[in-house]
Amino acid sequence: MVSKHYVAGYDAFVTFMKDFNGNGGAINILFTGAKLENGQSWCGDCVEAAPFIEKAVASHAPENSHFISVDVGDRPTWKDMNNAFRKDTNTHLSVIPTLIRWKNPQRLEGEQCANAELLEMFFSEDD
Repeated sequence: MVSKHYVAGYDAFVTFMKDFNGNGGAINILFTGAKLENGQSWCGDCVEAAPFIEKAVASHAPENSHFISVDVGDRPTWKDMNNAFRKDTNTHLSVIPTLIRWKNPQRLEGEQCANAELLEMFFSEDD
C-alpha cells in the first residue's frame, strides 16, 4: 500500500524531508494550494487535477512508494515571487499543482497533473 503523508508550509516541509526515510520506495510529492473551509484548494487547477492524481496513485503507484501532499500556502503566499518553494533548489516550483519524484527528474506541472496518461507514466517509471 502507498504510504500517504501531508505537510503544510515550507518550514514543515523542510523539517519533514530532512528526517524522512522512504526505505527504498519512490518518494512522490504533490505541491498544491492550501485548502479553503470547503475542503478544496483555492487553486482551481489543483482542484481539477486532484481526482486524476488520486486515481493514478491508487492504481499505478508502486506498493512501497510514498505520496506526500504539500500545502504551499494561501494564494497571496504562493503568488509572492520570493516564496521559499519557488527558490528552493530541490523543488524549483513555478506553478501548482506540481508533482515530482524527490531527487529524480520525473515531474508534471500544471495541466499535466490532470492528464491520466502522463500520470500513469509518471507513477510507472522507475527511478
